[in-house]
Amino acid sequence: MDYCIELAHTLNFSRAAENLFVSQPTFSYQIKLVEDEVGFAIFERSGKGAALTPAGAQFVSFLAGMRQDLKRAIEQGQNYSATYRDSISICMMVRQAVYFLPEAMRLFAQKMPDVQIVPLFQYENSMERFLQNEADIVFALKEQTQHMPSIRVHELFESRIYLITQKTDPLAQKNLASSEDLYGRTLMIGGGSPPALKAVQHRLISTGRIHYFNSADHDTTLTNVAAGRGVCLAPGFLNDHSGQFAWIPFDCKEAFSCVLCTHKEDKRPSLSAFLAVLKGLYDSAIAFEM
Repeated sequence: MDYCIELAHTLNFSRAAENLFVSQPTFSYQIKLVEDEVGFAIFERSGKGAALTPAGAQFVSFLAGMRQDLKRAIEQGQNYSATYRDSISICMMVRQAVYFLPEAMRLFAQKMPDVQIVPLFQYENSMERFLQNEADIVFALKEQTQHMPSIRVHELFESRIYLITQKTDPLAQKNLASSEDLYGRTLMIGGGSPPALKAVQHRLISTGRIHYFNSADHDTTLTNVAAGRGVCLAPGFLNDHSGQFAWIPFDCKEAFSCVLCTHKEDKRPSLSAFLAVLKGLYDSAIAFEM
């Protein structure tokens, strides 16, 4: 794996062998063994060095991803074997989605120091990852959990919709933003918006008094807002509380019921204890605006 990736980077057998501290004949032999094993040419040889074949370019790109996954797996295994007897993974789209997670991890470590909490971040398809048993807990919207067998749903908090603007925007001074406040403005839309948010966006656009601009994802949207290209609406659970933008509550009935899902067969006391810590933090923060 390392030999193929290094040669793809240098396209020179001598330099690649030198970088990996082996002789060139040994390096060349290992590359030939790999090509014999996979059954196709990864590199084209010439007097000037090497070049990737089309199949080789695709193959090496997969190898690079595999090497990163392997590196992370080894590091996690080293951490786990040295300190912990059990591990609980929680998957979410962004860190701030479960705002109290760091505090919950700290409190839980005081109770069960030998159980590791592993955050996993996947902006899309986190539910699929959970259903494939690649995570023990997943943050989701309640609407996503309907008709899903073999899961337990734990209600966490209700999240409302906010208008996001630059802090210097006149709307940033408002305590509550309305549809009329957006007339004549450009609204960033799209980017994987959940159904409730799409409904609000559609209602605003249908007035014919609001310009709109399609944005690929939430990070791109925030970049556009920072650049003064428009404003956007977003669920409160995406607020990183960094103070970079103004988050103004938006006057609409739509909201998001945020939940955690676990596997029905997972009855570990450590899992129940961690969920209790996390839910307790949300329940005690009644005044906390999500």
